[in-house]
Amino acid sequence: MDYQMTPTRALMNRIVFGTDTRAGRLFDLAVILCIIASVAAALLDSVPALNQRFHAAFYLMEWFFTILFTLEYLSRLYSSPAPRRQYVLSFFGLVDLFAILPTYLSLVLPGASFLMVLRLLRVLRIFRILKLVRFMEDANILVRALMSARRKILVFLFCVVILNVIFGSLMYVIEGPANGFTSIPVGIYWAIVTMTTVGYGDISPHTGFGRLLASVAMIAGYAIIAVPTGIVSSELMNEFQNKNRQTERDFTVVCEGCGRRGHDRDAHHCKQCGATLPL
Repeated sequence: MDYQMTPTRALMNRIVFGTDTRAGRLFDLAVILCIIASVAAALLDSVPALNQRFHAAFYLMEWFFTILFTLEYLSRLYSSPAPRRQYVLSFFGLVDLFAILPTYLSLVLPGASFLMVLRLLRVLRIFRILKLVRFMEDANILVRALMSARRKILVFLFCVVILNVIFGSLMYVIEGPANGFTSIPVGIYWAIVTMTTVGYGDISPHTGFGRLLASVAMIAGYAIIAVPTGIVSSELMNEFQNKNRQTERDFTVVCEGCGRRGHDRDAHHCKQCGATLPL
């Protein structure tokens, strides 16, 4: 089976995916440094003066990092404890793949007609920064909090959309095309800009009723800012409490068979020897 581990794959898995060994920590540190260096090179390469002067160096650096990330991707694919298809289609598997694709695709898209595509491929290299998420525990906590609050956030966004449609439609009726509100979509655009407190000023009401409605929209915009903050903060508190309970379990629950610590908070059996854990 694809997910059966040979001794070689098990060793690579401890280095590539593990963080409890010195080799694993050094591997993660090397990957992080390569990600930061590659993103920095891509940023500097977009500066015309630097590109003209160091184009050859940036080109070699890009291929150097691409080859390194390709080897990393192949090593993760080879040593994945789960079926390889599962890793390829996972979030981090797709991020690892997209980190190396732009450079290879630039080889098969030559010609002046593809200049915009090549520019896009160069920009996509910046998304290698997403690979850093794998090494950020606090980022994972934030992601879990957002996933837990996704239904509440979607309901909140739906209510905001409704308010924007109402304010935009009313402003179209009150102000009309003479004052720049040529259609309801234009009014909705104004409502979004106003309620998000951006206030571009390219469209503004001129009548008394229009300014009154704009004032209500502005106040409503300030009021709704606190809603998603409270939702996410509540879920973050839950995640931190779960993490604290996990930490307490790490130190208090010890496997009687092998003495291992660090079990999941809902685990009933040891992840190393399979023995039943004490409650």
